[in-house]
Amino acid sequence: MLTITDALKKHLKNPELFAQLVTLAGPDAGEGSKRFAVHNPSTGDLLAHLPDMGAGETAATINRAYAAQELWAGLTARARSEILWEWHRLILEHGDDLAAILTAEMGKPFVEAKSEITHAAAYLQWYAEEANRIYGETISAPSNDRRMLVIKQPIGVVGAITPWNFPASMVARKISPALAAGCTVVLKPAEQTPLVAGAMFVLAQKAGFPDGVLNLIYASEGDAVGRELCTNPKVRKISFTGSTEVGRLLMRQCSDQIKKVSFELGGNAPFIVFDDADINAAVDGAIQAKFRNGGQTCVSANRIYVQSSVHDQFSEKFTDRVRHLHVGDGFDPDVAIGPLIDTQALAKIEAHVDDAVGKGAAIRCGGRRVGDSGTFFQPTVITNVVSTMRLAQEETFGPLAPIICFDDPDQVVREANDTIYGLAAYFYASNLKRVWKVAEALEYGMVGINTGRMSSEAAPFGGIKQSGIGREGSRHGLEDYLEMKYLCMGGL
Repeated sequence: MLTITDALKKHLKNPELFAQLVTLAGPDAGEGSKRFAVHNPSTGDLLAHLPDMGAGETAATINRAYAAQELWAGLTARARSEILWEWHRLILEHGDDLAAILTAEMGKPFVEAKSEITHAAAYLQWYAEEANRIYGETISAPSNDRRMLVIKQPIGVVGAITPWNFPASMVARKISPALAAGCTVVLKPAEQTPLVAGAMFVLAQKAGFPDGVLNLIYASEGDAVGRELCTNPKVRKISFTGSTEVGRLLMRQCSDQIKKVSFELGGNAPFIVFDDADINAAVDGAIQAKFRNGGQTCVSANRIYVQSSVHDQFSEKFTDRVRHLHVGDGFDPDVAIGPLIDTQALAKIEAHVDDAVGKGAAIRCGGRRVGDSGTFFQPTVITNVVSTMRLAQEETFGPLAPIICFDDPDQVVREANDTIYGLAAYFYASNLKRVWKVAEALEYGMVGINTGRMSSEAAPFGGIKQSGIGREGSRHGLEDYLEMKYLCMGGL
């Protein structure tokens, strides 16, 4: 049985509604099931106990989704659209409670959490509209006695695995196109942040999704659940956001069945400031790209390259801004940076700082833990950085901004591309010739030009190289949940 504690309820306007989380674990996770705990990373408070489900429960849940697939796919696009629209309305109506749950279990500032809930609802709205735009085509036949057509049909049951850093928007971004296409879904949210997904599913039930269309798996360990999703032949597609290492494992597990996959994996995003950039705008963009969600984003600026002639000016202004970023509990209205997700994340950022300083880097601000409890770390700027340091080679996933000085504009693009990752890149420049040249030369799936934020439900999100396969969002995101079927009609 799932239980939520007073430490969570005190933040909610409607705790009775979200007490319905207990109904979402399914018949295979009853009173005798093993359970796991969810804690607030800012305070350590216990928020909930959840059923700890494994391979057997996952298989049973897949069976429910498989049984519901024909009914859901058989509804008209308009009928599916109307249910998605209602879910969108309910998400916005209960946005403050969803944001409070998100802040409690993940730690991000409440203002950012509210923005994420709005962003999640935007995906539901977009795909409620796109559900009505699944088009086929006719093809000119080589003879008059034939007709040639292409139709698109839902791929079937989808297994979705979402990360902890955006536990609401990633749920919506993955499953709303699947639902619009006519697929049923089995979702396994991250074990650190499963509660906001559960709350969203409560609202999905109220929106009118038929039984078995949306299914939730709570689990403290992902190995058994992921393996069952990847190897069960009733699951036709896997959508995963997480590390490249885990993505490789899931791909291997899917390979025997040639199962369709969509992966949004690790990143090592460069942020380049050229000498013709608007420096004030570049500082604003770097603050957004580096410190949103405390640097715990897959598209976070991980390497900040600044051309030598503007390096000192940029570094001074940027460091001054970073010094004034307040760190603390996400429910504090003055907080800009919440906690890191766990002690392992804290240890990683400390290791990156120690490695850089040991190799000659200089800490301009920050560089240490905050307080004796929680997982807080000061927003940190480091200069005199070289490419051999760990923080330039590995994704830090925290509030650490390394600044690398460069002279040659062509060489910095080569350095920016010198990574196995290719998710997101940013650069600031005003010369139009340079803008086009650099934008086309950067080997990344997404490039922000004179902006530090580029996510939108209307645009394709995803990477190249070892940062992923497929795209989420936009009309292209819908195609990943559809099979193309060619019909050749003879004898006419």
